[in-house]
Amino acid sequence: MSLEQAIEYALSDEEEREPPTLVPVLEQQRQPDERPERLTRREREVALLVARGLTNRQIAQELSVSRNTTNNHVARILRKLGLHSRAQIAAWVTERRPPSSERNR
Repeated sequence: MSLEQAIEYALSDEEEREPPTLVPVLEQQRQPDERPERLTRREREVALLVARGLTNRQIAQELSVSRNTTNNHVARILRKLGLHSRAQIAAWVTERRPPSSERNR
Protein backbone atom coordinates (compact mmCIF):
# COMPACT_ATOMS: atom_id res chain seq x y z
CA MET A 1 0.00 0.00 0.00
CA SER A 2 1.43 3.35 -0.94
CA LEU A 3 1.60 6.20 1.52
CA GLU A 4 -1.13 7.99 -0.39
CA GLN A 5 -3.41 4.92 -0.20
CA ALA A 6 -2.76 4.56 3.52
CA ILE A 7 -3.62 8.20 4.16
CA GLU A 8 -6.73 7.97 2.01
CA TYR A 9 -7.85 4.82 3.85
CA ALA A 10 -7.13 6.29 7.28
CA LEU A 11 -9.05 9.48 6.53
CA SER A 12 -12.02 7.82 4.83
CA ASP A 13 -15.42 7.89 6.49
CA GLU A 14 -16.35 4.44 5.29
CA GLU A 15 -16.19 2.14 8.31
CA GLU A 16 -16.82 -1.07 6.41
CA ARG A 17 -14.33 -0.41 3.66
CA GLU A 18 -11.77 -3.18 3.16
CA PRO A 19 -8.20 -2.04 3.74
CA PRO A 20 -6.00 -2.07 0.62
CA THR A 21 -3.87 -5.16 0.31
CA LEU A 22 -0.19 -5.14 1.18
CA VAL A 23 0.73 -7.99 -1.16
CA PRO A 24 2.04 -5.86 -4.06
CA VAL A 25 4.26 -3.88 -1.70
CA LEU A 26 5.57 -7.00 0.01
CA GLU A 27 6.36 -8.55 -3.37
CA GLN A 28 8.36 -5.46 -4.32
CA GLN A 29 10.39 -5.51 -1.10
CA ARG A 30 13.42 -7.77 -1.25
CA GLN A 31 16.35 -8.09 1.02
CA PRO A 32 19.36 -6.47 -0.69
CA ASP A 33 21.55 -9.55 -0.32
CA GLU A 34 18.97 -11.77 -2.04
CA ARG A 35 20.00 -10.36 -5.41
CA PRO A 36 23.76 -10.75 -5.83
CA GLU A 37 23.34 -9.92 -9.52
CA ARG A 38 22.88 -6.32 -8.39
CA LEU A 39 26.64 -6.14 -7.94
CA THR A 40 28.69 -5.53 -11.04
CA ARG A 41 31.40 -7.99 -12.00
CA ARG A 42 34.03 -5.60 -10.63
CA GLU A 43 32.11 -5.13 -7.38
CA ARG A 44 31.92 -8.90 -6.92
CA GLU A 45 35.66 -9.07 -7.56
CA VAL A 46 36.29 -6.35 -4.96
CA ALA A 47 33.98 -8.13 -2.49
CA LEU A 48 36.02 -11.33 -2.90
CA LEU A 49 39.23 -9.40 -2.19
CA VAL A 50 37.65 -7.77 0.88
CA ALA A 51 36.68 -11.26 2.06
CA ARG A 52 40.32 -12.34 1.65
CA GLY A 53 41.23 -9.59 4.12
CA LEU A 54 42.90 -7.17 1.73
CA THR A 55 42.92 -3.45 2.52
CA ASN A 56 41.65 -0.92 0.00
CA ARG A 57 45.25 -0.06 -0.83
CA GLN A 58 46.07 -3.73 -1.50
CA ILE A 59 42.90 -4.17 -3.56
CA ALA A 60 43.81 -1.10 -5.62
CA GLN A 61 47.26 -2.56 -6.29
CA GLU A 62 45.82 -5.98 -7.13
CA LEU A 63 43.34 -4.50 -9.63
CA SER A 64 45.62 -1.73 -10.93
CA VAL A 65 43.16 1.02 -10.00
CA SER A 66 43.39 4.01 -7.68
CA ARG A 67 42.65 3.68 -4.00
CA ASN A 68 39.81 6.19 -4.46
CA THR A 69 38.24 3.88 -7.06
CA THR A 70 38.49 1.00 -4.62
CA ASN A 71 36.94 3.14 -1.87
CA ASN A 72 34.04 3.89 -4.22
CA HIS A 73 33.55 0.20 -5.07
CA VAL A 74 33.50 -0.79 -1.40
CA ALA A 75 31.05 2.01 -0.57
CA ARG A 76 28.71 0.91 -3.40
CA ILE A 77 28.90 -2.73 -2.27
CA LEU A 78 27.96 -1.73 1.28
CA ARG A 79 25.07 0.42 0.05
CA LYS A 80 23.71 -2.10 -2.46
CA LEU A 81 23.79 -4.96 0.03
CA GLY A 82 22.54 -2.88 2.95
CA LEU A 83 25.66 -3.67 4.98
CA HIS A 84 27.69 -1.53 7.38
CA SER A 85 31.17 -3.05 7.54
CA ARG A 86 33.86 -4.88 5.63
CA ALA A 87 33.34 -7.83 7.98
CA GLN A 88 29.74 -8.04 6.79
CA ILE A 89 30.95 -8.06 3.17
CA ALA A 90 33.28 -10.94 4.03
CA ALA A 91 30.44 -12.84 5.70
CA TRP A 92 28.16 -12.18 2.69
CA VAL A 93 30.82 -13.58 0.33
CA THR A 94 31.48 -16.58 2.56
CA GLU A 95 27.78 -17.45 2.77
CA ARG A 96 27.50 -17.52 -1.02
CA ARG A 97 30.63 -19.47 -1.88
CA PRO A 98 30.36 -23.23 -2.22
CA PRO A 99 32.43 -25.33 0.19
CA SER A 100 36.01 -25.87 -1.01
CA SER A 101 35.30 -29.54 -1.80
CA GLU A 102 32.60 -28.47 -4.31
CA ARG A 103 34.84 -25.81 -5.88
CA ASN A 104 37.57 -28.36 -6.61
CA ARG A 105 35.34 -30.73 -8.59
